[in-house]
Amino acid sequence: MNERAVRAIVVQVNGRPVAAEVEPRLLLVHFLRWVAGLAGTRVGCDTTSCGACTVELDGRAVKSCTVLAVQADGHRVTTVEGLAPEDGPLHPLQEAFWAAHGLQCGYCTPGLLMAARHLVEDGPEELTDDDIREAISGNLCRCTGYVNVVAAIRLAAGRRPRP
Repeated sequence: MNERAVRAIVVQVNGRPVAAEVEPRLLLVHFLRWVAGLAGTRVGCDTTSCGACTVELDGRAVKSCTVLAVQADGHRVTTVEGLAPEDGPLHPLQEAFWAAHGLQCGYCTPGLLMAARHLVEDGPEELTDDDIREAISGNLCRCTGYVNVVAAIRLAAGRRPRP
């Protein structure tokens, strides 16, 4: 039998439904790039080592190279493109990475932003550098040495609204 097995899925990506028929082995990172057309989620290593593919799945940071697209069926995925509205201001993390020079080549930046989002938005009021480094510990940056990345995340956390 030469027919490929496919499965119909619908994933809520950045608040919009994305429906497709996919092979069961298709990784979420490839679904986001090839089917949803969102190139911000990067393929860095395919081994969960680098974190460039980090997205939020139902509000939790995951490495999308370890999740099958069929596992995301019926779930919510937020990518770096979904951090800020298309016609609105940048997310505080994006602004802080720009202001504090938290990026160089930018390849790892989407994954770092997504890994830090929960910490910035919902983390403790007083963040330590250790808190920040723990939150991004699954993300590798080959350019910056993390000093400006940590500073940017700290800056973004200081700008979050207080209840």
